[in-house]
Amino acid sequence: MSDAPALRIPPMRAAFAGGRGYLAACTGGLPPRAAHEALRRDLERSVTEGPDLGAYSDDVEASRGHIARLLGVSPARIAIGSQTSVQVSLLAASLPIGAEVVCAEADFSSLLLPFAHAGRDLRLRSVPLAELPGAVTAQTALVAFSLVQSATGEVADIAAISAAARAVGALTLCDGTQAVGWMPVDAGLVDAFVVHSYKWLCAPRGVAFLALAPRLAAALRPAQAGWYAGADPWRSCYGSEVELASDARRFDVSPAWQAFVGARPALALFAHADVAAIHAYTTGLAGRFAARIGLPVAARPTAIVTWSDPDGRDLAALRAAGLVVSGRAGRARVAFHVFNDDEDVDTAAASLGR
Repeated sequence: MSDAPALRIPPMRAAFAGGRGYLAACTGGLPPRAAHEALRRDLERSVTEGPDLGAYSDDVEASRGHIARLLGVSPARIAIGSQTSVQVSLLAASLPIGAEVVCAEADFSSLLLPFAHAGRDLRLRSVPLAELPGAVTAQTALVAFSLVQSATGEVADIAAISAAARAVGALTLCDGTQAVGWMPVDAGLVDAFVVHSYKWLCAPRGVAFLALAPRLAAALRPAQAGWYAGADPWRSCYGSEVELASDARRFDVSPAWQAFVGARPALALFAHADVAAIHAYTTGLAGRFAARIGLPVAARPTAIVTWSDPDGRDLAALRAAGLVVSGRAGRARVAFHVFNDDEDVDTAAASLGR
């Protein structure tokens, strides 16, 4: 781990070429300059020299190390993937037939559908996010929730949920896709933590990670094992008599090479950042915007602000002002990241007549 001072907001903002008016990190992050340059160099080299497989493998392992640092766990606990739903399906397939899974109402489908369609007669019980800790019972096998809700920006009480699950021996699965990159995260609080890096971590789409507690990793079947799950992937390319990796790499899937080329510098940027400063900065912008348009203070600070907009009128007004925003579940949604500032707050509020 580097002893260099963590990057604070000014150098983080300088790492991006754009961002003015872009309030949609919750939909997809903007690539930092270093990621853009890495992808450009790789594309130019590959058209004449072909793929550099050794360099790509280095990108994968460096990315694994960066996300481990962000999540506060060892790289040995990190499995790589391309989509969160594929990684979640490993857990769904491991549960006993008829097991109860407690989840948050209207959570993101990629977290819930693997359980709903696991074909194991799982009982999926949904409750409001704030009620999750109290909804866990002795019959609960697993609690699945997003750390930050995609549709509303609501932040879960991960400590309370984890404590309630531990008290009855239930497993916990947290999706941090809408959280990692703007808020401090401790994946060690849960048994499984999944995150796709193309939103707040500003990496190309196709780079996802699954952090596993040792007790869960030991119990899971590597049902998706391929050549890259081998103890030495380059010696695991043929036949069925393959020794799988002894750690979470046994759950790796074959990486999307070029996506990791861009992910490595993007993840490095955030892994060496002052995440507490990012959290204060982004939630500060979001809080000022929410106050400007008359929304109540969030129970826990969030970088995503949403409000009811069933006819899309506010969404249209924001876009007419030149802002890039999104709408989800009948709500307008704006997100504030390191490349945004108070001018974005002012423009967004003014476009709504506030």
